[in-house]
Amino acid sequence: MNRTKIIATVGPGCDDRPVMQDLVNKGVSCFRINLSHGTEDQKRHYFNLVKSLKTPSGLRPSILADIAGPKIRVKGLNEKIKITKGDPVLLSNDKNNQSSISISEGVHFEKVNPGAKILIDDGRLSLEVKELVSNQTIDCVATNDGFIENGKGVNFPGIALNVPTLTKQDEVDLSLSLSEEADWLALSFVRTPSDYGYVKDKVKSAGFDTPIIAKIEKWEAVQNLEDIIRSFDAVMVARGDLGVEMPIEQVPLIQKEVIEKANSKGKPVIIATQILDSMVDRPVPTRAEVSDIANAILDGADSLMVTGETAIGKHPTKVIKVLSKVINKTELSINYGQYSKWSTNKEINTANAISHAACAVSRSQRIGVLATMTHSGYTARMAARYRPASKIIALTPFKKTCRKLAIVWGVSPALVRDYKSADEIPEVANEELQKLGLIKKGESFVVTGGVPVGISGTTNYLTVLTGT
Repeated sequence: MNRTKIIATVGPGCDDRPVMQDLVNKGVSCFRINLSHGTEDQKRHYFNLVKSLKTPSGLRPSILADIAGPKIRVKGLNEKIKITKGDPVLLSNDKNNQSSISISEGVHFEKVNPGAKILIDDGRLSLEVKELVSNQTIDCVATNDGFIENGKGVNFPGIALNVPTLTKQDEVDLSLSLSEEADWLALSFVRTPSDYGYVKDKVKSAGFDTPIIAKIEKWEAVQNLEDIIRSFDAVMVARGDLGVEMPIEQVPLIQKEVIEKANSKGKPVIIATQILDSMVDRPVPTRAEVSDIANAILDGADSLMVTGETAIGKHPTKVIKVLSKVINKTELSINYGQYSKWSTNKEINTANAISHAACAVSRSQRIGVLATMTHSGYTARMAARYRPASKIIALTPFKKTCRKLAIVWGVSPALVRDYKSADEIPEVANEELQKLGLIKKGESFVVTGGVPVGISGTTNYLTVLTGT
């Protein structure tokens, strides 16, 4: 099994149960449902489709519900407008301003300096700000030829905007995702750590504790990166909008920084957008795409996420086959036994010390299996952050924890019978590992976990056992 996980996006390109099951068989552990598109019935269909599938463990794959967020778009145009360099362009969400190009409601401009850039349609049309007319209207001039078309995205790199964390539609989609038992929520256009608290409160008030991923795609998120990673449960480098919000040559460096900071805190990190973009139409990848994938793995990504490649592409199964092969070949080149990149510069607490010790013991004693007894998944994540050569087997009595760990590097979750105390841990671990064929009688294995059992974040238990 590959250590780097694969997330695939559901869509018309793979809207067929046998095809979806084939994607699972070829290595997909989690499916993304893009809530930016479709009716509520279509979205429910995709949730149900994923829930009908089975992983090798017998459980369904994990579901990542991707909430659209306050994406600013061109509104109200019946046909696209040709723009020539030097043309004046007035952007506004004021319904009373009939002479302007309408953009999404709810946007308020806090501070805009003349000369600032505004980009439409992923930067294909660039505007320069002449004047802030009001907190709803900006007077601009085009700096190149292009088109303005209904529904195209509008980016404001370097411009402070007052926009809601969730739109009204996002609230509906959040409720749907929770009711359909999404395992992860991805929050788009995160700007500050406070976005986490706002959404988490809504999740908790609905009676759930679903973890939340911060999508790093805004310039403000890059500025607040350390605090965002500390606050959120995981992060995603969403390279599409990030490459518009930031100078494109900075994107690889930002990606490396996000991976390093997330690894150091034991937070899962996902790399997304144009992973195998050429395979939307072509049956083979480019050399550059393969190199990009390999470098993300070498840098320490937990998961790689394909989007249009499977959602609308012509070759969804070939995409996953190629991605699995590149992951496998790249990981074979890494000597994880000597892999100590993240063994320093971490917060010193009991959980970190025990996790580090568990990995060190497994390495020094050449023990091939590291079993983490976990209710929440925390112990498994802490072990994974040290990238041990041993197999990390997360033994948990909860299906939702198994699914939550489906995006975490190197962790193979397995469902076990419930256990209430530390006295039961050796028997439960030995029983399950032998059932899985991972150990034989007389073989050693490392076990770590938290005591008292069931309290998240209390990793304080470490022992070496022998199969009986």
